[in-house]
Amino acid sequence: MEENKQVYRLQGLSCTNCAAKFEKNVREITSVEDVQLNFGAAKLTVQGAATIDELEEAGAFDGIKVYPDNRREPEKKQSFWKKRENITTIISLFFTVVGYVLYFMLDESHPATVGAFISAILIGGYSLFKVGMKNLLKLQFDMKTLMTIAIIGAAIIGEWAEGAVVVFLFALSEALESYSMEKARQSIKSLMDIAPKKATIRRGSATMEIDVEDVRIGDILIIKPGQKIAMDGEVVKGQSSINQAAITGESIPVHKTAGDEVFAGTINEEGSLEVRVTKRVEDTTIAKIIHLVEEAQAEKAPSQQFVDRFAKYYTPAIMIIAFLVAVIPPLLFGGSWSEWVYSGLAVLVVGCPCALVVSTPVAIVTAIGNAARNGVLIKGGIHLEETGRLNAIAFDKTGTLTEGKPEVTDIVLLTDKSESEILSIAQSIEQFSQHPLASAITRKAIRVHAESYQADGFISVTGKGAKATVQGVEYYIGSPTLFEDILDIGSKVREKISRLQADGKTVMLLGTETKVDALIAVADQIRKSSKTIIHKLHELGIKQTVMLTGDNKLTGNAIGSSLGLTETKAELLPEDKLIAINNIKEKYGNVAMVGDGINDAPALASANVGIAMGGAGTDTALETADIALMADDLEKLPYTISLSRKTLAIIKQNITFALALKIVALLLVIPGWLTLWIAIFADMGATLIVVLNSMRLIKKDVL
Repeated sequence: MEENKQVYRLQGLSCTNCAAKFEKNVREITSVEDVQLNFGAAKLTVQGAATIDELEEAGAFDGIKVYPDNRREPEKKQSFWKKRENITTIISLFFTVVGYVLYFMLDESHPATVGAFISAILIGGYSLFKVGMKNLLKLQFDMKTLMTIAIIGAAIIGEWAEGAVVVFLFALSEALESYSMEKARQSIKSLMDIAPKKATIRRGSATMEIDVEDVRIGDILIIKPGQKIAMDGEVVKGQSSINQAAITGESIPVHKTAGDEVFAGTINEEGSLEVRVTKRVEDTTIAKIIHLVEEAQAEKAPSQQFVDRFAKYYTPAIMIIAFLVAVIPPLLFGGSWSEWVYSGLAVLVVGCPCALVVSTPVAIVTAIGNAARNGVLIKGGIHLEETGRLNAIAFDKTGTLTEGKPEVTDIVLLTDKSESEILSIAQSIEQFSQHPLASAITRKAIRVHAESYQADGFISVTGKGAKATVQGVEYYIGSPTLFEDILDIGSKVREKISRLQADGKTVMLLGTETKVDALIAVADQIRKSSKTIIHKLHELGIKQTVMLTGDNKLTGNAIGSSLGLTETKAELLPEDKLIAINNIKEKYGNVAMVGDGINDAPALASANVGIAMGGAGTDTALETADIALMADDLEKLPYTISLSRKTLAIIKQNITFALALKIVALLLVIPGWLTLWIAIFADMGATLIVVLNSMRLIKKDVL
């Protein structure tokens, strides 16, 4: 099945109705088994053996061009003024103006005047009529069908001038909608242009420049200062500062040296680097981001689903209303046929659901593109909307609010042994352990150049610590509980332990069966930005910020209060975190869970929005979370919430405005004030305002 799947890029896909019709036409091709059209990304996925000619024929009604997805040829950029449909719009305007000049100079019914208006209608409305008439014969009622009926009706009752204006304004509206959609799609196109198309590599002793599609895993990339990195890989030689803003949104370059991971599309700022390629071009982080952003833009948000359902019933309802307006007054109340048919046509025009249909997708596509450029991957419109409605946020502690790398903060000596000797004994035992606290002791011992001792007979005491013989003496290292089982540690030692724990530190004891030699306090360092970010979230109106941690209550509460969190839940197992998320959801409504995307998977899945940090480094985070913050930092969380809220507000404004303007225009029918002019201005004006309002989301910073 997969072998038969073809992916194409589309040019000239101008509106949502055209997209739906194109998809239907493609589906009717006999060799096509299935088809998926992504309007936001202008991307077509076809299951079957359809040729490009067949696909372009299916889209001929809208001048749609089809290109293979993997073709690297740059798309031909056409000036707005050189597009055929825009040229015909300008010619239509010219003949409309000529018609009005003759209207005032000669007469409304003069052949020259009528001729100018007919020219404007035929030139500007040719493509509209072609589609509209076909739809009318098939009884398919979309916007172009409604407009065709309205213009033919205007011609029949002799309203040539208004027919010409309607054609021009509709063509202008379509051109502007197409232009704005292209601008929105630039967010993806700009992402696709981030990574270079060629790479300089070394294979064996030969150095060559080749297309990135031909680069193999294991090839060595040669990257000079100022160059973009073409592929994901691992630095094997050299060191440099790398600007990762294109992937993670971080403004400050990150220092990279041998063993560090680098990403395609990032910029090498100073030193020369040699990088071993670890992923093929289609698997790089930027390729995954592009794919996920396109998928996200195809997924319909709840408000868009509502609009689609509404429009389904709305269009036939408008046609019935227009028919009744045209027929009932003349039949039942002796009204003038020409006057009420005219009003019925105006109702048809004002009833076009253009503004309503574009109210949501343009906003969603633009916002998701903006987020991607800022290092935030939002996996769909539904997650964007859910984030805009958040009342509470739960945070995993380790690696999210803290650095996730514990450090030794205090060594309290209780005998005559020196600090260096204590570290030497502790390191000799802990070198056999995989526990994060053990690695903190090892790092500290290396930093102070503690002497290296040999430990024999290492035994792990599950959940409590370990013991081993060092220089002929059996030493224990571990939690206070381990020592309480061996000897009475005394009230003074207990007091010192409690004081350290109250500061949010984990305390280990080192000693023998008869005495405690030292207390070693270890703490996971709080991220410098965490406190500021929590403050920003509260300013944004997030009612509840909760830390979920497996640490003891003293440590958890100390960190929670220092960060200004509203609540801390400590000593939690993974299943307890899931229960905690459900409790927060019941109490506060919409809740997000922020973690690393690997641990705490049940809690991330249970929350309304699962937000993973460090998406650039982990495929798991990209795949499992609803939203991935590409940098390993919370800095982008307030931005994401702000963007989501602004998007929600804009969608609501768009839907409200589009419907309100229609209702006001329709009410003008009652006193007989609704003209074709007012109708088309109401329709085009609503579409234009909705589109321009959505385009405000293109701005990089929304905070």
